[in-house]
Amino acid sequence: MTTEATAVGLPAQGAAPRWTAEVHRADDTLDLLAGEWDALAARCRTATSFQAAGWLASWWRHYGRPGHLVVVLVRRDGRLVGAAALRRRGRFGGLTNLGGGLVDFTDVLLDDGCADRAAAELAAALPLRRPWHSLELHEVRPDAAVQLLFGAWRGRRHRFEDSLCQYLPAVPMEELLKRLPGKTAQRSRVKQRKIAEAGVVVRSTAPEEVPEAVRALLRLHVLQWQDRGVTPEHRTERFAAHLTDSTTALVAGGRAAMHRYWLDGELVAVNLLVLCPSFGGLYMYGAHPALRERLDIAGLLFGVALDEVREAGIPVLSLLRGQEPYKQRWRPDRLHNQRLVLGPGRLAPFAAARAGRVRLRGVVVGVLRSRMPRLKAALVARGLR
Repeated sequence: MTTEATAVGLPAQGAAPRWTAEVHRADDTLDLLAGEWDALAARCRTATSFQAAGWLASWWRHYGRPGHLVVVLVRRDGRLVGAAALRRRGRFGGLTNLGGGLVDFTDVLLDDGCADRAAAELAAALPLRRPWHSLELHEVRPDAAVQLLFGAWRGRRHRFEDSLCQYLPAVPMEELLKRLPGKTAQRSRVKQRKIAEAGVVVRSTAPEEVPEAVRALLRLHVLQWQDRGVTPEHRTERFAAHLTDSTTALVAGGRAAMHRYWLDGELVAVNLLVLCPSFGGLYMYGAHPALRERLDIAGLLFGVALDEVREAGIPVLSLLRGQEPYKQRWRPDRLHNQRLVLGPGRLAPFAAARAGRVRLRGVVVGVLRSRMPRLKAALVARGLR
């Protein structure tokens, strides 16, 4: 494992802790660190399933570019208390998070017992030395641990709005229905009664059953979206391999649950739910199109997910990214993720300038679309929408 290590702070004398920082670049780093990594994740209150070693290592195996992994570690008296899994992008020393478009939340890991100091040491250890270097992190929750690193950073820093995520309180279904307008709530209660009377059998998936369940999920997912355009990546072998490997590790570690639904002896739906200390998240599902004609699929999946997160003592059910109509019906609370950009010195990093241009372009195009329908059609035709 290629490692750069530096001692930070005072040598160990009496009660004074010794802080050290390391930068690892070997492609198997996350696999080798898995035990330490997940132990730290358990001590980091903001850690999500997307920061678990199994998810990150799986993504790197199937999507990472060899030689571009950068893992920064901070230790206090030898114990891992800070960690960031990053990847190189471009030729100018830029870094970004792992996960690409498949990750809903990006973060670093900081030990809750020394989070502020660990954040400062992690910020100092980031390999951003040249004026043109930068770190750009996508999909950061407002309460993420990396916000402490952002605050400790002494160079240039920028914060932008990122994807919209939506949340529901983890309460019994009947209480959730009280959030809806009268007629909508009444129709939803009728749909819930139909679900209860239909005799749907729901089973949780054991770790050894995950590969079979993932195959069924993807098959049903493609069927479900075949007339509306399935995401091309969801059809690929690498996505199937990543979803299988990562979900097996997450289920084994209690950081995810898969539910399979049978109706009249036929498997009709599969749902993948990520489980984090502060929320449970509906990551992906697949349902047979014929099921839509008989039952309210969203009501079916939400009911089971609410039971799962409530049993685990999790206070919130996240609908993750996206504003699909089936989510809006439930009147969820809305919260934007953030995009954070860091660079050394007083010169704005290239990534921040690029992010600013992207943001400005989005604002301009949004205004033009809303005010000029003909131009909107032209933009769509040119692929800018």
